[in-house]
Amino acid sequence: MRNKFILALALIVTACAPKPDPNIQIQVAVASTLAAMPTNTSEPLAPIPTPYPSATPFDLAGLFCEYQFCVGHPLDMAFYDVSAQQNPASPSSYSQGLLAAFNGNLFIQMIWQLAPGAADPQFLLDLILEEGLDTRFGALDVKLIRDMNVVYTPITSTASPLLPNGAAAAWTCGDRVFAWKAYAPDETSAPALFDAAISRFQCNR
Repeated sequence: MRNKFILALALIVTACAPKPDPNIQIQVAVASTLAAMPTNTSEPLAPIPTPYPSATPFDLAGLFCEYQFCVGHPLDMAFYDVSAQQNPASPSSYSQGLLAAFNGNLFIQMIWQLAPGAADPQFLLDLILEEGLDTRFGALDVKLIRDMNVVYTPITSTASPLLPNGAAAAWTCGDRVFAWKAYAPDETSAPALFDAAISRFQCNR
């Protein structure tokens, strides 16, 4: 009888527990991912060699396909499910998710959520940008890519001294809104990276 009471109490507490705040999830993901990146403080930073063709700074031969969407990414990187890492009982799903990928030269993050009927994706762009770390500059670029409403902005970031530049974007596809962010070592890498990533993006409607 006591075991049944304890089990019932545990179920009630679990059911009443607050849902994780997506802002906090994103902040934790950025902090933990960037903390895992290698840094070298003993010597001045040398220019980072770029073993990629000059026309495309990063080779987007990689293609991530899961949760009923696909997106291009550099071949030497792989997305991992941040939601599952933070809470194995609540991994990413069709309706919402949080992914990240990184190497020594690049950090990429993606989030998405169910938003039927949403035409303006800017609310998710605001969500993926870290207050106090990410700063937009220049005008917000609004465009139609295929049949997706896309908002894009270049950013600077203080998240990592090795990756001070970047970009962020958000778009609608089917009944979901997606957001993407990258930190890069220079100003030209992130825009080319996003163009290549979105050109290979597709979602299941």
